[in-house]
Amino acid sequence: MIEIERKFLVLSNDFIKESFSSKRIVQAYLNSNPERAVRVRIKEDKAYLTIKGKGNSSGTTRMEWETEIPVADAEKLLLICEEGVIDKIRHEIKVGQHVYEVDVFTGANEGLIMAEIELEDESESFEKPFWLGQEVTNDKRFYNAYLSKKPFKSW
Repeated sequence: MIEIERKFLVLSNDFIKESFSSKRIVQAYLNSNPERAVRVRIKEDKAYLTIKGKGNSSGTTRMEWETEIPVADAEKLLLICEEGVIDKIRHEIKVGQHVYEVDVFTGANEGLIMAEIELEDESESFEKPFWLGQEVTNDKRFYNAYLSKKPFKSW
């Protein structure tokens, strides 16, 4: 139930040719409190309810609990979520021993491209592809819960 993740901005679309999977994700928050965010997500033909705890001081590690739910239930829950929906295409790219999830945001967050990598340990080393830019792991503006309230286009 612990997620160790680092986030980076992406410099170019060059990652797309390396992608082995691309899926549309629509998500919103039942609760976007930084202490415990509750998210509803539809990813193609599957849906999930996720609870994320507050991150540690580096923003890298936090508690995460997720369970699959019926898509019909997720669609109903989206109707009662807080204002602000995140819509993005997630591309998965294998780099070395890891998989990067690169999100190309649409709608109010169009223009933002962000990569995430999940690690087993905060000090784990990983290969950084040439298209990877500035790290934004501890910058709360790049959390999806924040982006749902203050979209990238409004910065």
